[in-house]
Amino acid sequence: MTPSHQRRRRQTAARRRRRRRALLAVAITLVAVAVAVAVVMAFAGEGAAHESTATGGHRPLDHGATATATAPAAARSPIGLPLGKPALALTGIGAGGRESNRDPVHHAFPEPPHAGLLFNLSTGQVLWQHNAYARLRIASLTKMMTALITVTSAPPDAPVPITKEAVEMPGSKLGVLPLGKHVKLETLLYGLLLPSGNDAAVALAQHVAGTVDKFVTRMNVEAAKLGMGCTRYSSPSGYYDQDNFSCAADLALLAHVDLEQPRIASVVRTYSAILPFPIKGGKLYIYNNNPLLIYKYPGVTGMKTGETEAAGRCLVATAERHGVRLGVVLLHSPDPGTQAAYLLNRGFEGVYHQAPVPAPPIPPGA
Repeated sequence: MTPSHQRRRRQTAARRRRRRRALLAVAITLVAVAVAVAVVMAFAGEGAAHESTATGGHRPLDHGATATATAPAAARSPIGLPLGKPALALTGIGAGGRESNRDPVHHAFPEPPHAGLLFNLSTGQVLWQHNAYARLRIASLTKMMTALITVTSAPPDAPVPITKEAVEMPGSKLGVLPLGKHVKLETLLYGLLLPSGNDAAVALAQHVAGTVDKFVTRMNVEAAKLGMGCTRYSSPSGYYDQDNFSCAADLALLAHVDLEQPRIASVVRTYSAILPFPIKGGKLYIYNNNPLLIYKYPGVTGMKTGETEAAGRCLVATAERHGVRLGVVLLHSPDPGTQAAYLLNRGFEGVYHQAPVPAPPIPPGA
């Protein structure tokens, strides 16, 4: 082999080594870039998850959670609908709906509810608060919206057909709905709000909207229109907790709106009712399960109870004395009747300087 041939072979070998080194460098660079992108995405995902938990996101807090959601700054509901102007402007809510030194009423319960609010139904002034924007399960407080859509959509004497789906609803119910017959709408409204009938909720939803799914869509649309930025509905009854949640602030707003409807206001202040019903004897006897009505709290005007394993015991209670209208919302409370009566008394007597009104005690756990 001549010297020139040897020189060319050495040059060729050197070029091959340079190409291999260049390819190896490119490969190392690509791997480094891929690792960097993966790390950035992991941190971004963790940050988004943290933000969702801290602010309420689009999912409710776990029923045992104690974290709070901040006031909904975005102009959209949990399912992305634009929010309307709130029907009642709540004033005096602290950061995140937590207790504030400016609250007229200060009280720390030994076993507090997971969330709660005491407020003036007429002015929106907040008197006491605890995690007011925390998104929690609400059980049958859901029926407050079902009632609102029902009374604004159908007359009281409308005949409502009773379907198999309504009759077979589990949980609290009227239990005597006659399959295939018709029941007067106002009778079902009482059955919805007094004994908290899940069967009545389904029957009303199907009558008003054609199907339960269409009715639930209307519930979410109405919540957004009312400015309820915490709230998402997945059923007309609240029996199923999945994707069905709200917060104390939104429920205070809804209580105000409901009581503006004379039909609802008349029903929720009623302890017992005898109603026309297509069964033997022609009458249905039903009773309210609101502890403030059961134990005759002075001035009570309503409104709704709720309970599931996930939601715990919930109560929206309202009362009026000497022209002052107060409301209290308690979510996942260990003792809703006693806690509601205590807060209302503190409002009437401590804030509005009314004389105490003698009343029978509400037993613990009522």
